Amino acid sequence: MRDATPTFPLHPVPGTGTGLAAPFDSPPTFRLRRTTPPGTVAPPTGVFGPPPDMDARPHPAERDTATDPTPARDLAAALDADPDPRPTPPRGFDAVAETVLGDEPAAPVGSPLAGPMERINDAVRAGRIDTAARLADETLEHASGTLGADHPEVLRLRELTAYIAYLAGEPVRAFRLSLDLAVVCRRAGDAEAAYGNVRSAATAWRGVRDPLLGLELGRDLIALWTELASEGGPAADEEEELDSARARMDRLTARARGLRG
Repeated sequence: MRDATPTFPLHPVPGTGTGLAAPFDSPPTFRLRRTTPPGTVAPPTGVFGPPPDMDARPHPAERDTATDPTPARDLAAALDADPDPRPTPPRGFDAVAETVLGDEPAAPVGSPLAGPMERINDAVRAGRIDTAARLADETLEHASGTLGADHPEVLRLRELTAYIAYLAGEPVRAFRLSLDLAVVCRRAGDAEAAYGNVRSAATAWRGVRDPLLGLELGRDLIALWTELASEGGPAADEEEELDSARARMDRLTARARGLRG
């Protein structure tokens, strides 16, 4: 079989002992060297230094960061420098939703509101908001007459009723229920509950699209919110939320001015 690799004539190399004189016009020739076939690993060549000293101590600038306590100290210092490492608890309607969806009982065991509130929560979880709203209104009316409007369990029922009103697409009613609750809780000295209901009122207020009505409700909200913030407590710790509400008031003012113009 004929080899498929092309062949070329080899010309004698001057001075190789062939005795033949190469003509001046002959093409240049090269000595053939043995080459390593592709894919073959060639042995290393060169001069190697002495093996490393395994007992040598590392240079101070080359310390192992895994055993160096300095990064850990820096991290601890950064954590200590955080003025408020505590997580922010859910507030407003977020807190009410967690209660509805949670595993805790809706009311203390033995409470006359335990059964009705559990049925209300079941309706909310099932998405039957109309049924939940009807049950909440009926239960609230009955409980306010028997236990009193400011009873702690009735206050929780009022928060739930405001949340359901918001889910039912009634932001104005939800706003007024929440703001009334904030006033009651502030009067009782419960700054956390008062601020939580202010945040619920703010959520409902943002659902009011009419700029004129939004301005009317917003003035009452901002006034109470500002008073709570001036007294310290959680409202003062989250001033950025109050600033956000004030910014919305500015936008509503601009929209109302455009309607009048």
